[in-house]
Amino acid sequence: MRTLFILFDSLNRHALESYGGNVKTPNIRRFSERAVTFDNHYVGSMPCMPARRDIHTGRVNFLHRSWGPLEPYDQSFSDILVKNGTYTHLLTDHYHYFEDGGSTFHNRYTTWDFVRGQEWDAWKAVVEPPLDEFKERYHDSQYEDVRQFSGRLQNMLNRAEYVEEEDFPMVKCFERLFDFLNANRDADNWMLQLECFDPHEPFQAPQRFRDLYPTDYQGPILDWPRYREVRETDEEVREIRANYAALLTMVDEYFGKLLDYMDEHDMWKDTAVILTTDHGVMLGEHDWWAKNRQPFYQEISHIPMIVWHPDHADQAGQRRSGLTQTQDLMPTLLEMHGITDLPSSVEGKSVLNLMAEDGLHHEAVIYGLFGAATNVTDGKYTYFCYPTDFFEQEIHEYTLIPLHTKSFFLANEFENAEFVRSFSFTGDYPVMKLPARKDAKRPPGQGGPPSDLFNQIYDVEADPGQTAPIKNETIEADMTVKLLKCMQQNEAPPEAYTRLGLEVPV
Repeated sequence: MRTLFILFDSLNRHALESYGGNVKTPNIRRFSERAVTFDNHYVGSMPCMPARRDIHTGRVNFLHRSWGPLEPYDQSFSDILVKNGTYTHLLTDHYHYFEDGGSTFHNRYTTWDFVRGQEWDAWKAVVEPPLDEFKERYHDSQYEDVRQFSGRLQNMLNRAEYVEEEDFPMVKCFERLFDFLNANRDADNWMLQLECFDPHEPFQAPQRFRDLYPTDYQGPILDWPRYREVRETDEEVREIRANYAALLTMVDEYFGKLLDYMDEHDMWKDTAVILTTDHGVMLGEHDWWAKNRQPFYQEISHIPMIVWHPDHADQAGQRRSGLTQTQDLMPTLLEMHGITDLPSSVEGKSVLNLMAEDGLHHEAVIYGLFGAATNVTDGKYTYFCYPTDFFEQEIHEYTLIPLHTKSFFLANEFENAEFVRSFSFTGDYPVMKLPARKDAKRPPGQGGPPSDLFNQIYDVEADPGQTAPIKNETIEADMTVKLLKCMQQNEAPPEAYTRLGLEVPV
């Protein structure tokens, strides 16, 4: 078996033609018409690297750890494939793999290739940047406090290098993809993970894509909303959305080039393809931008997944309603290569059983961000369960590699640290239990409104836009039971319950 695992970051399911969206994405629709489309697929741990840890390990991790690397006890799907004779290759422009908090992922692959220049990848070296020029070129919201937000300044330097379309990192990723396929398409037993940072913000695309979505906006560049409530004018909101649409259409066109290549070389007969994302993105819905700060509405949590497998060619164009989640990717990728004997730590389940016939997969799944709400869905209802007190909540990091996104843990973060052996998924390893720092406690919005405004239930079948939370004690009790069951399956620590005002199971 050969497998192409295609991951685009921040792919908004609700924008895609194949899911009823109105952004021009004919090639993803074309793939959906050949493959099997999953309609009830959800995130697990948020955002980027926590999601990837779920993918590698087949279990959600946000109840135990903030953004961080793979741990020594984590059993990566790629490691398992390699040990069983499958060649794995990571091709990516997702620079978070090469920061402190993602530094143990890429070495799990047989080989890896990194394209530079996305977002605030520390790439272009300019000691004295042209600040006055940048201030004139970019909208105030992107430029404000640029010296304090050094990542935005780094991006301004990086994107100055995108002169022609072929200079864009995603284009380079696809060039290298075709180089790999030209060299290896006749070989057997390999898995290539193509992971593109786009359409993650900033939403910059070549002008030919931007021309597809005209607006009346005449100001400086405005394609990178801040993670906060919407403060922009209606005209500015339309501009940001148009820039996202342009970048998503670019993603779709380049994905189409891969489909063309597979047609030309008759690869469908022996090559599986998975297309999905780590999470969605909010584009002003519910008056929010991006992710992390707000309740995890469907635009963030309900994500696309489309799967082609040669053994299920007769299912072309079919859809599945079974509830699936990011953690299911790990056992799916293993089963595609003949590995069904999974580590005991794996909570996910291969989706290949759904390829032949729809059915129940998970009764419910939990998802969320370390320090924020713990959310649960059964595919019909979603329940946001927030801490009773954000700033006084007890929460701990469980780790053996104390790294934050871009730094080591500080000395004071080890105060009251202890080694514990509390979880079966860590195997023979003890882990450090560290009190989480204050900025890991993540209330929604600026300053955090009362949590009772956010402990809400939505019927996402009847109200997919989540416009009207429902009050029903019976449904709330049922969703709470499902939440508790998922937390127990995940070996949630005691404080994961008490912070939510729930009783710790005996």
